Amino acid sequence: MFFMRNFTEIFDNAKSASRKMAKLSTTEKNEILLKVAEKLVENSDAILEENKKDIHNFEKNNTENVNMIDRLLLTKDRILGIANEIKNVVKLHDFVGEEISSQKMDSGLIIKKIRVPLGVIAMIYESRPNVTIDAGVLAFKSGNAIILKGGKEAEFSNQVLAKIFQEVLTVYGLKYAVQLIENATREDTAELLKAKGKIDLLIPRGGKGLIKFVSENSLVPVIETGASVVHTFIDESADFEMAKNIIINEKTRRVSVCNALDTVLIHANIADKFLEYLIPELEKVNVKINRPSELSEITVEALDELFATEYLSSTITLHIVDGIEEALQHIQTYSLGHSESIVTENLENADKFLQEVDAACVYHNASTAFSDGAQFGLGAEIGISTQKLHARGPFALEALTSTKYIIVGNGNIRK
Repeated sequence: MFFMRNFTEIFDNAKSASRKMAKLSTTEKNEILLKVAEKLVENSDAILEENKKDIHNFEKNNTENVNMIDRLLLTKDRILGIANEIKNVVKLHDFVGEEISSQKMDSGLIIKKIRVPLGVIAMIYESRPNVTIDAGVLAFKSGNAIILKGGKEAEFSNQVLAKIFQEVLTVYGLKYAVQLIENATREDTAELLKAKGKIDLLIPRGGKGLIKFVSENSLVPVIETGASVVHTFIDESADFEMAKNIIINEKTRRVSVCNALDTVLIHANIADKFLEYLIPELEKVNVKINRPSELSEITVEALDELFATEYLSSTITLHIVDGIEEALQHIQTYSLGHSESIVTENLENADKFLQEVDAACVYHNASTAFSDGAQFGLGAEIGISTQKLHARGPFALEALTSTKYIIVGNGNIRK
């Protein structure tokens, strides 16, 4: 096995690596990351061979969920994209050691507040093998060691990606800055959840079930990322062409990602005309449509389940509401706080929506597909945080740091 299943050793190695990383300069970190980008491209064929194994296993065992293949699939272009994202992260500001504030107190003490790495991070994630590199790169640039536990559906891809990353790190004496738990089990998850004092932060990234389980059972501080039920409200004054383009982009750009659209809320005053315009356009791009208004015998429970569904597929729900107040109430009820959008020419309604919707990313006349760290100028992201403490929204370099105070005196004593 690439990593031994001795968690005491895994945790100790990560802690030791994090101490070494704290001494690295920005130049040194960037040099290592550029080497990782180079090695990924050089080893594209080997990566694709391992990825084929994951695709084959998934197709064999999940014949009804073909949309999820997109989350697993790697191509030469995607590997090049991952490498380019690493180069983008290299260009970004290094927050570690940054002085946030400095002041001289009446006591004579000089007190500085600086940014420091969190220490050791663990991440439990599903499906997407690019997360292995994205998370490793961001953790490394921010001076943190990271322990990765990917999903079994991407096991072969994750292993080869982590191996390439670790081979580069080994040259610089930092082998354990990025560790992958291979062939991980539920027992391994339990070890991570109870590793209080060994892990400084645990990040689950995946479906609602994973995030709920981790957040309810972890003794380690958790930041939740990933799960979403995304809405776009088409207001009475919306431009139909703009609304159609936004909806199709949100829904079809990549159906299996967390910023993909799930439910369109449509103002009743324009519903007939807009649906007559929209539905043929959705059918052209093979979007499957659910319309609760056409389900005459649906139960309240079934309706709730429909509205609470994160599709991660080409299916969409079209629902008519009386106006912005009902749209806001619907979103409040069913949103998971990820990304929400309004399409309107009414600036008063736009402001109301932007102010009252409680989500990490709230849009006016724009696609929720932009909910992404790179699109926000943050480089690759760990995920979109849907909680409010420590970090919210695209979870990237700055959010992977904490702070400490440096106090300098000259024999000062407190009276």
